[in-house]
Amino acid sequence: MVHQKKLIAGVSVVAVGATVAVVLSGSATGAQGLSWAPCEGEELQGLECATLEVPMDYDHPDGTRIKLAISRLKAKDPRHRRGVLLTNPGGSGGAGRDLPTAYADQPIAGAYDIIGIDVRGLGGSTPLKCEKPGGHEPEESTRPSDADFRRIAENERQWEAGCQRGGGEFRRHVTTPNTARDMDQVRQALREEKINYLGVSYGTWLGAVYGQLFPEHLDRSVLDSSLDPGTTWHDQAYDVVDTIKANFDKWADWTARRDGTFHLGDTRAKVRADIDKLADALAAKPVGGIENQTQLDTAIGQYTRYRQTWAPLAKQLQKTLAALDLPGADPALVESNRRAVAAADQLEKQAKTENGVYRTVLCDWDWPTDLGHYYRDMRRVRDTLPFGGTVSQMAPNNCAFHRHENEPLPKIDLAAYPQGLVLASDGDTQTPLVNGEAMAKTLGSSLIAVHDEGQHAQYAMGTSDPDIPVNTNACVNDAVNAYLVDGKLPPRRTDCATTNPPAAIPTDPAPGVEDLIADLGRIAEQLVHAVLPHPAR
Repeated sequence: MVHQKKLIAGVSVVAVGATVAVVLSGSATGAQGLSWAPCEGEELQGLECATLEVPMDYDHPDGTRIKLAISRLKAKDPRHRRGVLLTNPGGSGGAGRDLPTAYADQPIAGAYDIIGIDVRGLGGSTPLKCEKPGGHEPEESTRPSDADFRRIAENERQWEAGCQRGGGEFRRHVTTPNTARDMDQVRQALREEKINYLGVSYGTWLGAVYGQLFPEHLDRSVLDSSLDPGTTWHDQAYDVVDTIKANFDKWADWTARRDGTFHLGDTRAKVRADIDKLADALAAKPVGGIENQTQLDTAIGQYTRYRQTWAPLAKQLQKTLAALDLPGADPALVESNRRAVAAADQLEKQAKTENGVYRTVLCDWDWPTDLGHYYRDMRRVRDTLPFGGTVSQMAPNNCAFHRHENEPLPKIDLAAYPQGLVLASDGDTQTPLVNGEAMAKTLGSSLIAVHDEGQHAQYAMGTSDPDIPVNTNACVNDAVNAYLVDGKLPPRRTDCATTNPPAAIPTDPAPGVEDLIADLGRIAEQLVHAVLPHPAR
């Protein structure tokens, strides 16, 4: 979840037989030697890089080979080194070689060689590509018409056809189980009997699959911002929508209790009514620097998620509503809203990955093929809760048109390896808390639950920079470090408070309190700098 790069699908067919730098030694699936050299590229500065050949198809290990690009941050305290820590940033579809740099200042960097991997199909590894659909993609809208539903579905059908053409035979072998097998090839190449693992978001599912396939080779594991191992990706989208609603409701209740300051209504329903009034006006024309309903819905979804922006959002909505009755908008309001809208759009898009791996690995799971199923869900959220991308969560993706048989996903059971650690937060709309609770219960792991926190990826998040509004959480960091470094597991459940609460606005109005609330445009841009390095599940 760190240092995401927006990956756009290409138009050429992947060359799965490309020549790579590693010279094979031993059997086709046996250990290879790795040749390490300083990495190239600013984002990989301070790391060593190597390449490794692995089978494209593990059922035919002597067949076509593909390249994996890996990185290493060597343990800073060799005398106390306790092995290797493999990492994955999530996505699926996030390149991972730069991820070790995110943990360079943590105690784990003294105890482990931290390994980053561009998984098969991504980054410096053999690429998997999709052909992009021809013509124009449907205009992004949080409130699409029923006719738009069909255009969205047709665009996804074209994406699936383009991924089949662009990915060729390689695409059939880009799966979570094969990525787990690649991880074990990396373990062998590193000459390690066991690995330790730190995965974020989708990387938590990958870690659980590795543990199911190779339990004898997994020692300590941390699954940060976890998926539910017992249900499909599609069904977890309902948990995402529920979390978006919960964030909105909590913000609306918080705002209503401070009506003397924000004047948006003294109940949740009244706050929502004022937002609906603004949305109705935006259906006809721009208001105060907000161009349309989609921009409003996106901003509300993002800024009710992050508690740091609760007060600035309420203040900004109050000012924007007041602009409805004015002949011209305040230039400062217009500028602030434009900055906030642009930042919200960036935050929304960082939760999406657009590349061949994402559009392939998602099809590991079964997806409904009845388009009417999607349309009913899209209509429901559009008409009741259009904030924060709920319609796109319910919409069909290319996997609704995927018709190829995949290797069955392994059933995740109680871990047959040492007890691990799962992290989750209740405001995270990418991997909701209920998913982390399910992962911890299934594996028998300890759970750290962070409350009133919208951040995605809990360990090593934040900064001490006062200009960046995301603070580190010592409750989380200390527990993870104690486990990974010293083997000290916390209790079965540990509840940590947020370190990023809403502004301390009193429920009774106080003179001058509004002047202390940060400008939404400014704090939104600061939030982007803190959050954008973290990719999505």
